[in-house]
Amino acid sequence: MSLRVRELDEAVVRRLANALGVRGATARCLMGRGVAEPGTAKAYLEPRLGGLRKPDGLAGFALAVERIAEAVVRGEQIGIFGDYDVDGVTTAALLGTFLRSVGPAVSPIVKVARRDAGYGFGEADAAGFAAQGCRVVITGDCGTSDLVAVAAARAAGMDVIVVDHHTVPAAGVRHPATVLVNPFRHDSTFPFRGLASVGLAFYLVAAIRTRLDERGWFRAVAKPDVRDLLDLVALGTIADLVPLQGENRILARAGLAQLVAKPRPGVLALLRSSGLLDSERTPTVRIDEKAIAWKLAPRLNAPGRLGDADPSLRLLLADATEADACAAVLEEANTTRRGLQDRVLEDALGMLDGKDPGPAVVVSGRGWPAGVVGIVAAKLVDLYARPAFVIAVDPETGTGRGSARTAGGIDLYRALGACEPLLAKWGGHAAAAGLTIDEAHIDALREQLGAAVTAQGGVGAVDDACDAEVLLEEVDERLCAELGTLAPFGQGNEAPSLVTRGVVVTTSRRVGDGSHLKLEVEHRGAVRGGILFGFGDAETPAPGARLDLAFTPVASSWQGRRRVELEVSSLLPSC
Repeated sequence: MSLRVRELDEAVVRRLANALGVRGATARCLMGRGVAEPGTAKAYLEPRLGGLRKPDGLAGFALAVERIAEAVVRGEQIGIFGDYDVDGVTTAALLGTFLRSVGPAVSPIVKVARRDAGYGFGEADAAGFAAQGCRVVITGDCGTSDLVAVAAARAAGMDVIVVDHHTVPAAGVRHPATVLVNPFRHDSTFPFRGLASVGLAFYLVAAIRTRLDERGWFRAVAKPDVRDLLDLVALGTIADLVPLQGENRILARAGLAQLVAKPRPGVLALLRSSGLLDSERTPTVRIDEKAIAWKLAPRLNAPGRLGDADPSLRLLLADATEADACAAVLEEANTTRRGLQDRVLEDALGMLDGKDPGPAVVVSGRGWPAGVVGIVAAKLVDLYARPAFVIAVDPETGTGRGSARTAGGIDLYRALGACEPLLAKWGGHAAAAGLTIDEAHIDALREQLGAAVTAQGGVGAVDDACDAEVLLEEVDERLCAELGTLAPFGQGNEAPSLVTRGVVVTTSRRVGDGSHLKLEVEHRGAVRGGILFGFGDAETPAPGARLDLAFTPVASSWQGRRRVELEVSSLLPSC
């Protein structure tokens, strides 16, 4: 077994590297992401908001813009409803912040879902908005599958605008919303379908601002800068695991810059409470997509996982006097969430007992808190490398609420669609989905999901080819800076993977809970430190061992000193 490097046309690699003035490894990484022409590469390395494509092909978009602008001008009461995850909460916060900024007369009612009330927009939510005199309701990150509740809102005399990115019902099913803005609509021609709901909302408010400007609204009211909302876009986009390609990469890159340079009070408080900023407002680590995924998103998700996402919404809408108290509530919720998650994961692993779970992992437990099943599903995907479905059963009603995460290219929406007769409710998209089911049907679901995954060809082989081979001495700050221009990294834009061969271990030790490996390696006088997370039970390499490493290089600062480290993903004895 050896570490494999992707085969590319070396003449094209050299031509691209020379045109851009970058290392061959950087050019190889670009080509591995489908970027081979110098002009295209320059735009890729310097993504700008001006590169966002116009939303002309988004079906229903123009109607949504016109109806919301009309509501602002008429002074109609607007309701905003977001789902309870980070994408839903940031969508609600973005829409609410924008509408409040267009004038003191605009005061939208902003709410988010409660997990104990069920997924998405419900009939009770519709009735609540109607009772508060809303004429327009905008749903964010939900509404596509909530046909009954949307119909109830329409029957109560409200126009409903759904802003969502979950898979739409089959062609021919008429949606009851006044307008459905969803890139997965069958008649949508917008070339990028991967936008999170918060990205769609950003497009929407930018167009509403333009429409209000055309109508003379800002002659008496200051015109808001929608770029101030980009920190919310980065949080929701990165947390929702949508592909960081196309428009998403542009929005996430700009949003990260906004989040670092000018975070809103609630985000600033969250950066401090999570340890990403010290008391002097100095970053303790690089604030990037990993910081969002590992630090900020879990805290923003925690209240919703425990039942009510309103504390997260209040944090994102908070002013400087409220922000620290709001962040403390999220910190406490996150601690509780971790304890519940660990218990459910332990129970699930005990049920599986190390056995082969078949084409899909399907586990259920009575009394499990429904809010953590999505995280547990993601961890089971990591452990078993196949789709995972984790279902929390209410012991009083026998109703199971589950979450699913995918692996190996399996389309979860398709898989659940094949099991529809067994399900009370289901929705989501290819990579993540949710379901409601009677406990009596779970065994049958396990069997049918296995068949549905198998019918899709099973979990496909992962392309494990690395981007480039380098000498250890080439792994320096310049290379880190060049590769950093490919960020942010995530789904569909994975971090660069490099190979270096024949390095000699000088020191090695277990760190953390003993499952991580810290090592230092040397080759031809160059010395670099590295870490491999989740090293497991493998034998610790002894000093003097010769290894081939696959890794991502990272530049960091510690106590004022700059250094380059290797985030190792794989190691093998050198041949």
